[in-house]
Amino acid sequence: MAIQAVDNVSINTIVGPGSFIRGELRISGFIRIDGDIDGNLETPGRVIIGENARIRGDVNAAMVTIGGVVQGDVVAPEGVTILSSGMVIGAVYTKRLQVEESVILSGPCFAVNDQDRLDRALSEYRNRKAYSSSYGAPGQGRS
Repeated sequence: MAIQAVDNVSINTIVGPGSFIRGELRISGFIRIDGDIDGNLETPGRVIIGENARIRGDVNAAMVTIGGVVQGDVVAPEGVTILSSGMVIGAVYTKRLQVEESVILSGPCFAVNDQDRLDRALSEYRNRKAYSSSYGAPGQGRS
């Protein structure tokens, strides 16, 4: 059991300060971001978004700590922590939400400690995302 706990906190991917990544990122473990990402980030592990980091895209992870800026949705069933330097412009879906003073959170927030309700909310969220990506913005849909 102790070995598993160590594995869960070992950062195996770092996007350092001054780095810029454009595109979809799928990481297999714990990631720390101190640079910029223009694209979605997905991991079954944890994410730390440093104070000077900026992400323009959705973040899907088990747990997320935000000290920088996320312009996109955050889905983290185990928990989301937004530090005082953090900003989220998008939706947040989680079972546990911790928000420090002076945070900017602009978007819908669904935080409930009930797995069934969270699963239903995430299903609706994913359906809306699929619909909007299929049809694009108003006026740009299929005819």
